[in-house]
Amino acid sequence: MNKTEFIAAMAAKAGMTKTDTKKALDAFMETTHEQLKKGKKITLIGFGTFDVVKRKARTAKNPQTGATVKVPAKKVVKFKVGSKLGKLK
Repeated sequence: MNKTEFIAAMAAKAGMTKTDTKKALDAFMETTHEQLKKGKKITLIGFGTFDVVKRKARTAKNPQTGATVKVPAKKVVKFKVGSKLGKLK
């Protein structure tokens, strides 16, 4: 399912227009990005939790050449599935 199909499904479920649903989804994604960038955790009960974790710098191997490569430390988003989302029946 792509974003357009997802918006159409959400709009039908909520009884909203596709335009309003797109605005709501875009606002959700933008707000989530802003809050995670600030280092804040977002918990949506039943759905899941978005959190930022720090990965340490490490060395890795290039699989094609076998050369050692330094991978810098970075922050990544982690998502932990909530109870309702985790139970697909």
